[in-house]
Amino acid sequence: MRILIVEDDKDLNRQLADALVEQGYVVDRAYDGEEGHFLGDTEPYDAVILDIGLPEMDGVTVLENWRAAQRTMPVLILTARDRWSDKVAGIDAGADDYVTKPFHVEEVLARIRALIRRASGHASSELVCGPVRLDTKASKASVDGVTLKLTSHEFRLLSYLMHHMDEVVSRTELVEHMYDQDFDRDSNTIEVFVGRLRKKIGVELIETVRGLGYRMVPPAGAGTEKTGKAG
Repeated sequence: MRILIVEDDKDLNRQLADALVEQGYVVDRAYDGEEGHFLGDTEPYDAVILDIGLPEMDGVTVLENWRAAQRTMPVLILTARDRWSDKVAGIDAGADDYVTKPFHVEEVLARIRALIRRASGHASSELVCGPVRLDTKASKASVDGVTLKLTSHEFRLLSYLMHHMDEVVSRTELVEHMYDQDFDRDSNTIEVFVGRLRKKIGVELIETVRGLGYRMVPPAGAGTEKTGKAG
């Protein structure tokens, strides 16, 4: 999962980025509205953390421009405690949620997890596909109750596929959501990670859809715990 942070306070930006990376996310960072707008307009993100009070271009304008351009990624806005009008303006501009400063980083992480789950049609923090369980809160995966030992790239791959269960996901899409903007991307490496993940899972859950990409499906007779989109 790939997150964009647009926050001009460099210490806060770094603090959020460190916490997200520790949870297994890929993070891109911007420090003003113009840079943030450009990244959000040209790169695919699973969620965005957007400060309202930004230099160059304010957060509300950034968000309005994204929504006008049909950019639909979930956006969590950061607002000052005494500026209730910013919250209203942000929600009206298309924000999905907000957090007021100062805040606990754990709250931001929880809200980001919720936004990503809802955007992909899940209501629970635990995703299930046959014997495989992904705990998005703890950033851990298991098979039949046994914790999987995964590299960061393997975890990101599994997480993305499980958030998009029963959907065909192209190699290009996986690359775009597993690596940050500065990474030397190579879609061929996805095949290697899929191979490793299949061996560690030990069951046939990841299908290769020839010419299109991959799809994660439960074994015959097993269900998933994917629900309708939560509000």
